[in-house]
Amino acid sequence: MNSYLMPTYNRADLAFERGEGSWLYTKEGKKFLDFTSGIAVTGLGHCHPHLMEALMKQGAQLWHCSNLFRIPGGEQLAQRLCDASFADSVFFSNSGTEAIEGAIKLARKYHQDLGEKNRHHILTCSGSFHGRTLAALAAAGNPKYLKGYDPITAGFTQMPFGDLEAAKDHMSPAIAAILLEPIQGEGGFKAGTVEYLQGLRAIADQNNVLLIFDEVQCGMGRSGKLFAHEWAGIAPDIMTIAKGIGNGFPLGAILAKNKIAQSFGHGAHGSTYGGNPLAMAIGNAVLDILLAPGFLGEVNQKAVILEQHLKKLQEAHPQKILELRGKGLMRGIRFAESIDLTTLTATLRAMGLLTLSAGENVLRLLPTLIVTEGEIELAAGYLDKALHKT
Repeated sequence: MNSYLMPTYNRADLAFERGEGSWLYTKEGKKFLDFTSGIAVTGLGHCHPHLMEALMKQGAQLWHCSNLFRIPGGEQLAQRLCDASFADSVFFSNSGTEAIEGAIKLARKYHQDLGEKNRHHILTCSGSFHGRTLAALAAAGNPKYLKGYDPITAGFTQMPFGDLEAAKDHMSPAIAAILLEPIQGEGGFKAGTVEYLQGLRAIADQNNVLLIFDEVQCGMGRSGKLFAHEWAGIAPDIMTIAKGIGNGFPLGAILAKNKIAQSFGHGAHGSTYGGNPLAMAIGNAVLDILLAPGFLGEVNQKAVILEQHLKKLQEAHPQKILELRGKGLMRGIRFAESIDLTTLTATLRAMGLLTLSAGENVLRLLPTLIVTEGEIELAAGYLDKALHKT
């Protein structure tokens, strides 16, 4: 079929007409259990009634008015995010990549405002993914994604993920910030240990360096806490979120402590669409559910059930499954090199289960946060059958 879309995606020959909960349906009525959540976006499932109500109500009132005027819904959402986190201030964007760009700018400007003109370098981790803009690509340093985009944006150095000694060795008067995902996404679902995240916090404090957590994929309840870094009992100076906060509606945000946020004074940063009334209505509706008493507790219960099924799967296929990774409802299965992930995901898709791949031959499982025990069991059954065929 001829397409007028740029060929940036290797799309499966599959189109969905509607979604409900953890399921997607084609026009022909074939249904698929969605363990991708739109790449960790639709955490509350497809067409959640509360989100639909918020969308329709705000859609009938006001979509956009620009940030030249007050937006009460944005003020409310910002306060709720700050009340639920370490932050004192929020800037709204349209995507995770924009949030990352803004966080990099904010870190550099903070040090510039302090008179530290040479403190502008950002230390990041190998295997990371921070988005597709030039600075975000340079931050991750993945040659695959950087190819063809020379000159590479300067000011970024990668270190091994999980290695505190490497972080110490890279410290210098030029380092403005450390930027990393507490749980890596595309890099293979590696979760930073409590000791690692706490160690980075200490290193940052000792060297006058800001700590930036990219929680675009692992945040908004995905790990079993509202933000993944909470498991380590520490807080960053700046954090980026997106994906799950909009549940499919384009929405991202930078959260920061006030002493840092003040560097984004009038005219220092901006966004045409970021924080518009429609996006803010959706974000507030998402928080209504995520912050409801007991919701995250249920996420953790489901995470235990999923982990138990995956351990049984590993016991049944010890030569094929080398490692289980991730946390909460963000799980990865690292397979032996003999397993071709493209073939495996296609086999699962033919059965009716949607999954994703990641680096290091890892299969990504990202069910909705409202997934049922029966749906988890069904997915595990599909995986078992597919591995018997592979």
